[in-house]
Amino acid sequence: MTGKNVTLRLLDKADREILKLPRPVKGAIYDFQHKFKTNPDSAGLRLKQLQGHDKLHSARVNDEYRALLLRLADDDWLIVSVKHRKDVYEHLDRLTYSVNRVTGGIEYVDLQVVQEEVLSPAAPRATAPTEPTLVLPTEPAAPQPLFAKWSEQQLTDLGVAPSLAPVIAALTTEDQLLGLVEYAPQLTGEVLLALYDGKEYDDVLEQVTAPVAAPEPVDPEDFQAAVERPATIVTTTDEALREALEGEDFGRWKVFLHPTQAKLVTRDYSGPARVGGGPGTGKTIVALHRVKHLVERLPAGRTKPVLLTTYNKNLAADLRSRLLALGGENLLSRVEISHVDQLALRTVREAEPGNRKRIVDESRAVREWRSLLDELGEDGWDAEFLHDEWTQVILGQAVTSRADYFRARRAGRGRTVSRSERAEIWQLAERFTQRLDRLEVHTWDQVAERAAQLESERARRIQAIDRQREEAGGLDNVHMADGSGGWLRYRYRHIVVDEAQDLRPAHWKMLRAMTAPDRNDLFLVGDTHQRIYKNQVTLGSLGINIRGRSSKLSLSYRTTRQILRSALNVLGDETYDDLDGSSETLAGYRSVLSGAVPDLHRSGDWADEREAIAALIESWGQVPHEQIAIAVPTNQMASETAYTLAQHGIRALEIGPDGPRGDSGVHIGTMFRFKGLEYQRMIIAGVADGLVPRANVQQRRTTDPARYRTEMQRARSLLFVAATRARDSLDVFWHGEPSPFLEELIRVRPPVAA
Repeated sequence: MTGKNVTLRLLDKADREILKLPRPVKGAIYDFQHKFKTNPDSAGLRLKQLQGHDKLHSARVNDEYRALLLRLADDDWLIVSVKHRKDVYEHLDRLTYSVNRVTGGIEYVDLQVVQEEVLSPAAPRATAPTEPTLVLPTEPAAPQPLFAKWSEQQLTDLGVAPSLAPVIAALTTEDQLLGLVEYAPQLTGEVLLALYDGKEYDDVLEQVTAPVAAPEPVDPEDFQAAVERPATIVTTTDEALREALEGEDFGRWKVFLHPTQAKLVTRDYSGPARVGGGPGTGKTIVALHRVKHLVERLPAGRTKPVLLTTYNKNLAADLRSRLLALGGENLLSRVEISHVDQLALRTVREAEPGNRKRIVDESRAVREWRSLLDELGEDGWDAEFLHDEWTQVILGQAVTSRADYFRARRAGRGRTVSRSERAEIWQLAERFTQRLDRLEVHTWDQVAERAAQLESERARRIQAIDRQREEAGGLDNVHMADGSGGWLRYRYRHIVVDEAQDLRPAHWKMLRAMTAPDRNDLFLVGDTHQRIYKNQVTLGSLGINIRGRSSKLSLSYRTTRQILRSALNVLGDETYDDLDGSSETLAGYRSVLSGAVPDLHRSGDWADEREAIAALIESWGQVPHEQIAIAVPTNQMASETAYTLAQHGIRALEIGPDGPRGDSGVHIGTMFRFKGLEYQRMIIAGVADGLVPRANVQQRRTTDPARYRTEMQRARSLLFVAATRARDSLDVFWHGEPSPFLEELIRVRPPVAA
């Protein structure tokens, strides 16, 4: 085989095993893979077939360690494990590998390790219990197998690895199950956890197995075909192998996609498509890989025909750095990355270079409404209600006349207004707009609406030119120049939107007009359970039809099962929309990660709460401070918390509109600031009644029930977002009376008094 182009791949489970090895061994593995690809037959590698196996071989990494490799073809190899040499040649009959008949992916299992680690008597696992400890009877009944309800054939039909059937039949505790998940193939773990969580068999088949099933019949003997399927998660490139061997910070998201994610990334859509899913399910990862997929299929050029956009400025900066990590400068050179408000502002300023109005935020706009009402002596209207009516109905539907406003739909606005009241609102809205003009300011809502108008007009002109061209037999001499002197064309060929649930109606109208209605034109990812702003839309009414092209991700890669349960409790029984007029649930949302149950902490007052937080952080010892975050309800509480931490010698960084203000320290900010971020340890403080939700929300319970429900849902979503930023641990603090959203959590797990 000397001189041949040898392919060497690394199986996903193998790289996780390698991460636990000593650093010198990792370096030896990196050297090994280079030598192996150059000449597998080199005498120093000692490549040999293992007794009793037709495909499994061992090769020397260094004096102490050996790589186990599957030979997929003459010059195609897959590393499935790296073991100490003394462990390689014992129990060879316990090493199993096969092609899964459901997914078509390669699965490798060391049954000896599984039995020793999962079923053999040992000390309790280090993870905290998932439920409060129960007092057992003095003579407990013999434990029942967890999966006795299902036959071996049923489990195999769900995609469970057949070689693990004896182990699965012997499982009697959750600890054993979680231990097995650590060593089992991915689908096996997902299926078993879903069944253990109480999912019906048919639901598991539909939600867990079907999305990753191979589209064509699987040949269980064809390993070379199997390694190319999405279900076989492997590292192949030198750069990816190097990163995999570097340590815990390996950017797995750049290399590994779950088969469900991979299908969504590469699918050819006939029009706009949407991907939903709970926090940590990889929606943003799918969006980034989708961008890369679209760019790789572009004709050569220097333009940027792909737009990647999102609502939040912090997230836009994060998307840029992650896209750079994914594909380098070559990928970035073909992609425009912008948060959507900045995109709208640029569009307006290009068309109206003399427009230099200052932009004011929502809080300043509401203050101007209050000032207007005070000057007019109007005390029958609420400034926030009028602002929402102006932004969501008048601007949101591009209403330009009193008559149009009388006909405008007000779905979801709650309070019903009469015809005479509409007349009053319209007059007040006109006065408010005139007031802003006098002050030479405008709001982001106005900017977005103006950009939508400009882009819609541009699209109409393009469509008119296309009709003229068709009537002229396709001649190009009917082309018309746009205002910038270039040929009039759509701005983008493809648009990818992250956190889609937060965009305004005007944003959607602008984006729809920026790309031609065509295959793969718009790709949206988002979760309405995480909507923390007031923007609520029905995409179909805005010219974006996603019916039949919506998918959902349900496996969380960030949040543990224990934190996930608590976060879902926060949402309660609220109903959420799907961006297109129907409802959406997190049914099937799950995690294969396990950890400690969230801790609840009750304090006497806010000062005591801050002191307790400082003491908790000090107890964590060597945990990097930049991996710790504290979310609070208000900016003032963030500053006060930072001051208390400083008194304890703990550096803190407040998160502003542009992200953390510094490089190292505990991150502190309002819950709004943590959208799209994640941390090893998450603290949510000040989760008290009157703060979460705010007291003024509760006051609307009787005066404006519809608005009360909407605001309560947003408050729940905000707490849900904050809770699901946690990877390993979640601690919730409050003083006084706890937030009503914590009721179920407190019932299950009583708080610890500070």
